[in-house]
Amino acid sequence: MKFKYWLASLTDISNAKKKLLHDCGITAEKLFFMPKNELFDILFFTDDDRKIILESRASYDVEKEWILFQQKDIGFVTMEDEAYPDKLRNIHNPPYSLFYIGALPDKSRKSVAIVGARGRSAYGCEVAKVLAAALSRQGIQIISGMARGVDRDAHMGCLEAGGNTYAVLGSGADTCYPKENRFLYDKIKVSGGIISELMPGTDPQKMFFPMRNRIISGLSD
Repeated sequence: MKFKYWLASLTDISNAKKKLLHDCGITAEKLFFMPKNELFDILFFTDDDRKIILESRASYDVEKEWILFQQKDIGFVTMEDEAYPDKLRNIHNPPYSLFYIGALPDKSRKSVAIVGARGRSAYGCEVAKVLAAALSRQGIQIISGMARGVDRDAHMGCLEAGGNTYAVLGSGADTCYPKENRFLYDKIKVSGGIISELMPGTDPQKMFFPMRNRIISGLSD
């Protein structure tokens, strides 16, 4: 896993190219030790890609970084692993890896995404909670984004019904955003999971939220 974590850390190498590596049978470990001249045989790599890989290999301490990551108590899975969510494998631009606190959705159960406006009405709040609770009582997992408004309501409705809910973040899994949802973040860790494709410690940025939305939809039926 330590070499997969290294490949995940190469955020300037796209998910699409990491998937192509996987499809070609080139593992992260094989890429790390691949002779420089063989990198030129990977035709979908640009010169910038090769430069990123070579510079990282020269400076990156695989053992040290992996030990530091393990101390964070964060789960890690890649598309090379059996535990990777099957539903995500076939979406556009699937994430190479996921970081999670708690658990990933149960593959054997149905999942529904409930998302909506941050500035919702009282009616919208109530409907989101009622729907999430009703679905949860039928054993359906609730996926949302832990944002203000409908997302938070959906998570709360599920939790109040004793269900399992999963929050996909636009920040690292270890970064609670918005901060006011800390109580919810802590509950979801126990009754589901906090999920992100972003490296731990990544702060939320506007561009990350459309990216996380494809994962919310991809995890749901």
